[in-house]
Amino acid sequence: MNKKKILFISSWFPSKSEPTNGNFVQRHAEAVSLLHDVEILHAIGDFSQSSTYVYDEKIINGLKTLIVYYKNTHNPIINFYRRMTAYKKGFEKMQFPELVHANVLHNSMVFAVYLKRTYKIPFVVTEHWTALRQINSRKTSGMIKFWARYIGNKADFILPVSFDLLKGLENLKINTAKTVIPNVVDTALFRHRNEIKNDFTFIHVSNLIPRKNSDKILAAAIALLKEGYRFKIQIGGDGDAATLKSLQDLVHQNSLAEHVEIFGMQKIDQIAERMQNSDCFILFSEDENQPCVIAESFASGLRVISTDVGGVKEFFPAEGGILLPKSNINLLKESMVKMLETPFTDQEKLVNFAEENFSVKSIATQFNKVYQKILP
Repeated sequence: MNKKKILFISSWFPSKSEPTNGNFVQRHAEAVSLLHDVEILHAIGDFSQSSTYVYDEKIINGLKTLIVYYKNTHNPIINFYRRMTAYKKGFEKMQFPELVHANVLHNSMVFAVYLKRTYKIPFVVTEHWTALRQINSRKTSGMIKFWARYIGNKADFILPVSFDLLKGLENLKINTAKTVIPNVVDTALFRHRNEIKNDFTFIHVSNLIPRKNSDKILAAAIALLKEGYRFKIQIGGDGDAATLKSLQDLVHQNSLAEHVEIFGMQKIDQIAERMQNSDCFILFSEDENQPCVIAESFASGLRVISTDVGGVKEFFPAEGGILLPKSNINLLKESMVKMLETPFTDQEKLVNFAEENFSVKSIATQFNKVYQKILP
């Protein structure tokens, strides 16, 4: 197969100020690099720097990754100008691509439109943004929807991570051809460990923002522990210090440190190890698209309790666990009890489901089919 030069750009991407933001974009780029020659370019503002532009070039997991930091201001017009300039300056340092793979229909991706207009470089867009779900249309600002529609209709293909999000893009009158390609999971890292565990363990990992409802998960766990159920639970992620402290304080107030662990930001291999030592993942969100953590849970052989939001049910096998109609603590408690009282031996079915739908090889192949429709 003839390798193509692909440039990934994204409105969200891991940086020194936001280490885990958009890490799913990085994983998509790494998947595509199995079949093509991939580089990554990102621009983001930084209030603390003195220079107008700072270049941070690294090789990350084999991919040239250039982040251009621009001096941030409190003026959005200046920031937009500097961001576009940062992308232009960064683009000069990259190989000339045959196709741009943009991510997230934020106004940052106007740069993909500029490249197409100036250099005739086609571009596709992978979409992740919950703001563009149809159910969120009324509360999403008109400016966000304007830019999404403008950029989306200039693209050669749109690749939402769920069918629910695809409907949202169609509702916005984005008429570009679309196909759903989900988030990717490193199934060599997230894998089932076939060992007998001493204690049944629930786990929740997220950025701990309010809509993830980590406090409600903890409340349900505390209630069950006080009722005499025996298990352990781990709750954590890259939330802010105040959120972590409030969760930790609640654990200590109830003298449950032996059963409940609250942890902060960790590397992906540490999360994979935690999942391998757990039995059930809990996602209790008010809003989602196609969460990476559920795909990672299945790859690790874990059943999942999740609210039925966004595209969660689209990639949820029959053996996958329990979907809740709403984020009700009593429903969560009932589901946790079911998990505790129901032995599970179909881990391999979940692992195989993840391999077929989310593995690096599967996602690379799905993207490549789209690229072949665009590139000669």
